[in-house]
Amino acid sequence: MESNSSKVKGQGFGTAPVFFTAISTILGAILFLRFGFAVGTLGFWGVILMIVLGHLVAFPTALAVSELATNQRVEGGGEYFIISRSFGLNIGATIGIALFFSQAISVAFYVIAFTEAFQPFFEFMQNHYNIELSRQVVSLPSMALLSILILKKGANVGVKALYYVVGILFLSIFLFLIGKSDYSQVTEVNVFSDGFRNMDSFFVVFAICFPAFTGMSAGVGLSGDLKNPGKSIPRGTITATVVGIIVYILVTWKLTISASPGDLLSDQLIMSKIAKYGSIIVPLGLAASTISSALGSIMVAPRTLQALASDKSFPLKFINRFLSKGKPKTNEPYNSSIITIIIAFIFVALGDVNAVAKIITMFFMLTYGSICLISFLNHFGSSPSYRPSFKSKWYFSLVGFLFSVWFMFKISPLYAFLALVFIVVIYLYVNYYHKERKGLETIFQGALFQINRSLQVYLQRTKKINHSNSWRPAAVCVSTDSFDRDKAQVLLNWISHKYGFGTYIHLIKGYYSKSIHDRAKQELDKLVENSEKINTNVFIDTIISPSYTSAIAQIIQLPGISGLDNNMIIFEFDKQSPVNLDQIIDNYSLVRAGNYDVCVLASSTRNLIAKNGIHIWIRNLDAENYSLMILLSYIIIGHSDWKKGKIKIFDICEENKVEETRLQLSELILSGRLPIPKKNIEIIKISEGISSKSIINERSADAGLTLIGFIPEQIKHSGKEVFEGFDNIGDVLFVNAFNKKEIG
Repeated sequence: MESNSSKVKGQGFGTAPVFFTAISTILGAILFLRFGFAVGTLGFWGVILMIVLGHLVAFPTALAVSELATNQRVEGGGEYFIISRSFGLNIGATIGIALFFSQAISVAFYVIAFTEAFQPFFEFMQNHYNIELSRQVVSLPSMALLSILILKKGANVGVKALYYVVGILFLSIFLFLIGKSDYSQVTEVNVFSDGFRNMDSFFVVFAICFPAFTGMSAGVGLSGDLKNPGKSIPRGTITATVVGIIVYILVTWKLTISASPGDLLSDQLIMSKIAKYGSIIVPLGLAASTISSALGSIMVAPRTLQALASDKSFPLKFINRFLSKGKPKTNEPYNSSIITIIIAFIFVALGDVNAVAKIITMFFMLTYGSICLISFLNHFGSSPSYRPSFKSKWYFSLVGFLFSVWFMFKISPLYAFLALVFIVVIYLYVNYYHKERKGLETIFQGALFQINRSLQVYLQRTKKINHSNSWRPAAVCVSTDSFDRDKAQVLLNWISHKYGFGTYIHLIKGYYSKSIHDRAKQELDKLVENSEKINTNVFIDTIISPSYTSAIAQIIQLPGISGLDNNMIIFEFDKQSPVNLDQIIDNYSLVRAGNYDVCVLASSTRNLIAKNGIHIWIRNLDAENYSLMILLSYIIIGHSDWKKGKIKIFDICEENKVEETRLQLSELILSGRLPIPKKNIEIIKISEGISSKSIINERSADAGLTLIGFIPEQIKHSGKEVFEGFDNIGDVLFVNAFNKKEIG
C-alpha cells in the first residue's frame, strides 16, 4: 500500500493528539450517562469488577498496539495497518472492515449521546409547552454540522478542537469530584461495605459500558498523520489508558457516596446533581466529551476505509479508486468520509444508545481480540524479524485474546454468533477475490514452527510413541519417476491421511550445483502444485544425489518430518516396464540394515476400483509380515477413496492346519477390533502342482489393491522374480516387515 503519510504535506502530529483523541473517548458519553446506572445496578465493587474485567481486554490491547507499532513503520489506517501487515492482507481486510464499521457506528453512538446533554431543553419543552420532542431533533442536525466541519476542514480542525474539548472535559470531572450532594451530607456510606448487587445483570451493564474502554485505541487511527507513530502511539495510548482507569475509579467512588441507588438508576444525568455548578458544567462536559469522541471517530473511520481501499480490499476497481482518493495536498480521505457519514446518519436515526453500544462492543471485541492474538503469536513464534522497541509480555496478550472471546459470548451469544458469521462471510469473499494473497495460514506459521520443534525434541527424548502398541507408519518413498506416474504418492496419501506420516522424495541424479539446485526448486514447486490438486497430506521434497544408492543412504539416516524416525521405505516400479526393479533389489539390503519395513509397489495402468476392496494374501512364510499387511490395509481403507471398499484376507496353508489357521485369524481380527467380518476370511489349502502366484492371479484379478508378503531369503535366492508374474492383477503392494507388529 502506498503510504498515506508520504503524501501529506504540512501535517505531522506528535503524541498529544494521540493522547487527547484517546482520553476524550475514554472519558466520554458512557462515563457521564451510564456510570451512574452501572453503580446503581451493580454497586461500587460490581463496577470496580467491571472496570478490571474491561481492562483485561483494553490494557493488553494497548500494550499489544504499542508493541506492534514499534516493530514496523505504521502508516495510514492505524489498527487496520497493524493487523494487515501482521496477519496478511486478506485477514487484515476482513478485520479492517469490521473495525471500520465499529468506528463509523461509534460516530453515531457519540452523536446520540451528545443529544442527552440537551435533557434540560427537552424537559423545558415538555413542562412548559407540552411538546415531547424526539431526540433526533438535535442528533440529526448535530450530525449534519459535524459532517460539514470534517468535510470542509479535515483532521486539523478536529485536532485543534480536541485541546479545548479535553480542557472542558477535565474541568467538568474535577468540579464533579469536589461537588457535594444532599445525600452525601445526611448519609454515611462506606464503599468497602457496599457489596456486589444484581450480578445476574452484570454482563448486560458490561456490554453497555464497554465502549468507554475502547477509547484507548482511538488515537491509533491517526497513525498516517503522525510524525513518529512508533513513539507517539505507545506513549499516547498507554498514558490515556492509565489516566482513564484512575478517573473511572474516582468517579465510581464519588457516585457511590453521593447518590442513592434509586437516584442513580432513575436519573442518567445524576452527575449534574452532584457536581459544583453541575447544571451547567456537566451538560457542557457531556457535550464536550461526546462531540470530541464523535470528532475522533469521524477522523479515524475514514482513514481506516481509505487504507482498506488503498490495499484494493474491495471487489470493484472503481470502488477502491473512489475510496482511496484524498484531497490533493493533504490526502484527507474526503470520499471515505462521505461513506462514513452516510453510515453514521443511518444509526443516528435509530437513536437507541444501548442497542448501538452492543453492536460497537462486538466489533471492538473482535478487533481487540485479533490484535492481542497477533501479539501473542509473534511472541510464541519467536521470529527474528519481530524486534519491537516497546516490549509487552506474551501472557498479557493471551489474556486479552481469551477474555475478548469470552466476553463476546457472555454479553450476547446471538450478537457474538452474528458478528463471527459476518467476519467469516467477509473473509471468504475477500479470500475468493484475492486468491493470490496469503490467507489464514500466515497467522500460525511461527506458532506451528515452535510447536513442531518442541514436539520433535519431546518425542526424541521420551521415545514413548515407539512402543510396539503405539506403532504407526512413518513412510518415505524415493523416486525418479515423479512426473511419469503418481501411484506412489497416492499410496503415501492413503497411509498418511489419518494414522501415519508420508514423505515423498523426488530424486534428481547429479552432483550438487547452482543450476541443479534451481532445477530442484522448480520441480519441487511443480510437485507441490500437483499434490494440491489431489489434496494429499504427503510432505514432498527433492534430493540431489549422484546415484539412487547414495540417495537411499542419505535418506534412511535423516529424521522424519513428523518428529518420529521414519520406519518404512516404499519402492515403486512400473509392472509393464520394470526398468528400476534391479536397483530396488540392489538397495534392499541397505534399507534393511536401517531396521526399516520395506514395501514395494508394483504399479499397473488400471484405475482404482475401490468397491472391489483390498486383498491380503498370507502364506507360510509370512509369520512376520501378516500383522503389518493387516494394519496397512486398515489404515488405507480409512481413506475416503476406499469408502465403499472392504478388506478380504486369503490364507494359503497346509490341509491339516486349515481350522487352526481360521481360528487364529478370527481371534486376531476380534482382539484387534478390525472391521473385517469372518465371511471375508478365506482359507485356501495348498494343492500340489499349483503355485501360489497362479492362485493369487486368479482370485485377485479384480481387487483394487493386493498385498503380498515377502522375506529376505526370497530376494536372496530368486531376486526380482519375487515381484514378477502377477500380470493378471492390478496394483500390488509387496510387504516385508522388519519385525512383527502388535495388532491387539
